[in-house]
Amino acid sequence: MAAAFAVTGLSADSSALIANGLDNLSDSVVYVITLLALSRSLVWKRGAARVSGILLILFSAGVLFDVARRFLTGTEPIGSMMMWMALAAAAVNLLCVWLLKRIRRPDVNIRAASTFSTNDFVANAGVLVGGGLVLWLDQSWPDLAVGVAVAGIALKGGFEILHDAHLETDKHRKHVIQ
Repeated sequence: MAAAFAVTGLSADSSALIANGLDNLSDSVVYVITLLALSRSLVWKRGAARVSGILLILFSAGVLFDVARRFLTGTEPIGSMMMWMALAAAAVNLLCVWLLKRIRRPDVNIRAASTFSTNDFVANAGVLVGGGLVLWLDQSWPDLAVGVAVAGIALKGGFEILHDAHLETDKHRKHVIQ
């Protein structure tokens, strides 16, 4: 999905699609980390969740940079491409959310992966709406607005994951002391 978003985003001159592509790339890394952490210790799982949160925050900064660059240099996104890609990605993300929700006792690492997938699903809805607005208004600002919104969603998710990992660390410390 990351490669499809990147190609489509560049073809459609869409900040929102490129943002989703970068987000999917970071998600891929997080899913690999999540799978590696499944059979590891709690300390490893918390570390993996922290890496996930930091990746989301870095991704947000990159997206905001791209949106600012496009705002200053101009852009002409193709709304229909944005909408088709958002629909395809939403289907994939819905499957990921469903698979992750089936895990009975999710640890901090699985909760981080769930945050990523849920954020992606919400971001895809934003790209769909943004693409529709680009088509309807024949303006680029909805694409840029969705790019900023995707960055905001990722930033919020990154901080939530870091907070969750911190709470797990505190809970573990209290348990060890008792």
